[in-house]
Amino acid sequence: MSGICLRLDFVHCITLTEVRVPKHTIRGHAVKLECHYDMEGEALYSVKWYKDGREFYRFVPRDDPPGSVFPQPGIAVDLANSTSEQVILDPLDLSSSGKYRCEVSAEAPSFQTVSDHGEMMVVVLPDQDPYITGGRPRYQVGDSVKINCTSGRSKPAVQLTWYINGDPAEPSLVKKYEPIITGADRLETSVLGLEFRVKQKHFKHGDMKLKCLAMISTVYWKSNEESVEGEKLQKAPTLESRRVASADSRADRVQGNYFHCELFWEINFTHLHFSLKQLGSREL
Repeated sequence: MSGICLRLDFVHCITLTEVRVPKHTIRGHAVKLECHYDMEGEALYSVKWYKDGREFYRFVPRDDPPGSVFPQPGIAVDLANSTSEQVILDPLDLSSSGKYRCEVSAEAPSFQTVSDHGEMMVVVLPDQDPYITGGRPRYQVGDSVKINCTSGRSKPAVQLTWYINGDPAEPSLVKKYEPIITGADRLETSVLGLEFRVKQKHFKHGDMKLKCLAMISTVYWKSNEESVEGEKLQKAPTLESRRVASADSRADRVQGNYFHCELFWEINFTHLHFSLKQLGSREL
């Protein structure tokens, strides 16, 4: 904030208490620029707004009407809703981006002037959410992962970030590409690759989660996540031990049946032999 204070017998220095210029706004939307001040007993002469050094709005209380507009590219002032402490721009386009300065001046005899500024960037939101290509439904240890995350067209370019199981991917695994500029509006498409060889540590409870986060400052935040399975490999020793255990149980049952059968025949053979002896004695 800057200002000039003229020292008289009774000094009153006007101050700007706040100049509010959003850092990011969205194309096609409206924005409110605010300029709050304390006149410290002085009379207000004018409030002026500048974009990149050129005046586009002036408010002078003694004029009728008090508000005036000075046209320039990217500036569409909603005069009916603009006052001494706020100016409404509606709608915004890409050329609305720039440096905005509010200047407040006091009446004679002091003619004090104070000003402050802020930077604003107009954002074009992506026309689609980020998407992942090149992935497979299953991976196993030793496989190579080579995938890309692509954003929709935007301005400025979307910032992409890869996550593996919720943790940011190591920089050495990330492959960066230059944004792709297309169309008359020169919107940008971001692409970010992820390449690594699968290790056992990459699987959590049998799954591996690969997430791509796309963001533009605080105005856009979207993500896409793929959950891939690790291939379930059968362990031969475990299956062998099950087969052996099953065979032993079967053998036990067969041997038990054989013993029962053998004992039964022995008992019946003895009974039959005994009966034949008795029959022979009676015949003699």
